Amino acid sequence: MKKIDAWLLTEGAHGMISQVEGLAKSLNVNYQHKKISYNKLWSLFPPRFTPKNEFVFNCNEIINDKSNIQNPTLLISCGRKSVIPSIVIKNYFKKKNNQSIFNIHIQDPKIDIKNFNFIIVPEHDGIRGDNIITTKGAIHYISSEEIITARKNIQPENVLTVILGGPNKYYLFGLDEIKNVFNTIEHLFFNKVDQVKIICSRRTPENIINFLKEKYIHNSKIIIDSSLQRQNYINALAEAKKIIVTSDSISMISEAATTGTPIYVAQLTPNKNDYRFNKFIELFKSLNIIKDLNTSEEYWTYDKLYETKRVADIIKTKIT
Repeated sequence: MKKIDAWLLTEGAHGMISQVEGLAKSLNVNYQHKKISYNKLWSLFPPRFTPKNEFVFNCNEIINDKSNIQNPTLLISCGRKSVIPSIVIKNYFKKKNNQSIFNIHIQDPKIDIKNFNFIIVPEHDGIRGDNIITTKGAIHYISSEEIITARKNIQPENVLTVILGGPNKYYLFGLDEIKNVFNTIEHLFFNKVDQVKIICSRRTPENIINFLKEKYIHNSKIIIDSSLQRQNYINALAEAKKIIVTSDSISMISEAATTGTPIYVAQLTPNKNDYRFNKFIELFKSLNIIKDLNTSEEYWTYDKLYETKRVADIIKTKIT
């Protein structure tokens, strides 16, 4: 596929950036991130009730930005707030330059799917159509090649990696609940491993990070990483003999599944029912990728998931 210029449209959340950037890299395109921000009250409206108009979001700011890529031929968007911008920007270039733009949206746009050339959604969303590509879990920016490369440079220790998310609309991620999670982890794993790496995400609350640092300040085999450095995250995934992920993030669990390493999910108490997440958990259990934290099984195998590359290979045949 010839080199293509792309804009990546998100509201700036890490999980969304991971998905659009991962796809852009797998497509081998030139790309530039564009952060979407809505005007006044329009951010409160779902896409189906939002006008397909430039005044809804920071359209002029994005289009008139003179840095780097000026005339994209590909838009990759992710999340609710990037649905309307993708359609508007595509129409803008069509009207102004008679320029044909290929647009791809990641996640259910909640509007007519014909507004996009491709929509990429997890299987558990239950959406089907001629332009729908379904995935097992979420696509992301961690590649199998990066994991393999990182493994060449690590010491063969028995490492447990614990990946923490944070509060969202389904999970409160309270301190008392995290204390209980770590009591369970200590009881089941600490005496069986040489090192424990705790990786905090951008959503991990400061009070939880401080609690963990104070709790394990005198334990030399516990490393707490809140630096948010991508390479540290990749290294922690690559060297782990076991991985534990909190249940609040489909993206983090999907990223961990790139390794082929046994993954335990620390199930938190949901704030409200999430049917989609339950379907995702059922799917990953059926694929033998994840097990509950309190399972007695200590080692198992599964086929590594690299859905981003598979999706990119499908799209490459359609972009000329």
